[in-house]
Amino acid sequence: MTASNPGGQDGSATGAGSATSSRDPDPPGLEHSIARLLSIGIYVSMALLAAGVLLMLLNGIGPLSGGPVFDLRRLVPDLAALRPAGFLWLGLLAVVATPTARVAASLIGYARRGERAMAIVAVLILIVIAMSVALAQALRG
Repeated sequence: MTASNPGGQDGSATGAGSATSSRDPDPPGLEHSIARLLSIGIYVSMALLAAGVLLMLLNGIGPLSGGPVFDLRRLVPDLAALRPAGFLWLGLLAVVATPTARVAASLIGYARRGERAMAIVAVLILIVIAMSVALAQALRG
């Protein structure tokens, strides 16, 4: 005599344990893309910073000896000449730009989904970031 198994105790899938849910409209979409963007940004930042530190060590530059002032015009020549400052500054720029890129990607995703309130929040965050950069530039000069 066999008994029915209403709880799914034999490992069979029941409604509560299924892998997909009707409440998750875009399982691998926006969140997966943003996670990939953040991962790539972190790896690129780490690689650039590690290259800069390695070049510092090879050139006999100590980590506490100070460093050059950031100058965007010198970034490409420093990278081309394999100077540590170029790699360190580009790595730091990547660290700062990665979260901003995440907000921009979220804005695009929310706009595509029609989530107006979240898109507005993302725009406001980007405005705050832009204002922070502008204020920093104004105080610097």
